[in-house]
Amino acid sequence: MEIAVKRLASHSGQGFTEFQNEVELLAKLQHNNLVKLMGCCIQGEERLLVYEYLPNKSLDFFIFGMHIVVLPYFRFGFVHTIKCTLYCTDESITTFVDWNKRCLIIEGIAQGLLYLHKHSRLRIIHRDLKASNILLDQDMNPKISDFGLAKNFSSNDTQGSTRRVVGT
Repeated sequence: MEIAVKRLASHSGQGFTEFQNEVELLAKLQHNNLVKLMGCCIQGEERLLVYEYLPNKSLDFFIFGMHIVVLPYFRFGFVHTIKCTLYCTDESITTFVDWNKRCLIIEGIAQGLLYLHKHSRLRIIHRDLKASNILLDQDMNPKISDFGLAKNFSSNDTQGSTRRVVGT
């Protein structure tokens, strides 16, 4: 089994409260579109989170680390439509993200959020959802990660409020 270890630097800005929040929330949540926390370690100022390993990096890599190639689509000698293909700037990676896969990634993120907001035993608002916090498994299935700023709302709450600005 492969794992990924996230080591939090003491100057990272993620304090003990955020670390504890992430551990407590992820320990209670299970969904195909949420990153799986395998364990954690606290020793003195050292804080480690152990996650399942997701080999395809984060979604921002595929958005910002790729080129878009626009190719004319010829049929009977006329240009009928445009095909848009993402390809990675890293020549060692040959992953193409076609439109069908993009739709599946979007759907997976939406399913993860629906679980957090409605179907888990906790009602969770992530508060830091961005492309770099969406990790991709070997089949390009998305997994929402980084729950340090997430907030748990009671089942009676229909709206959430906060006293501080969060997210990046």
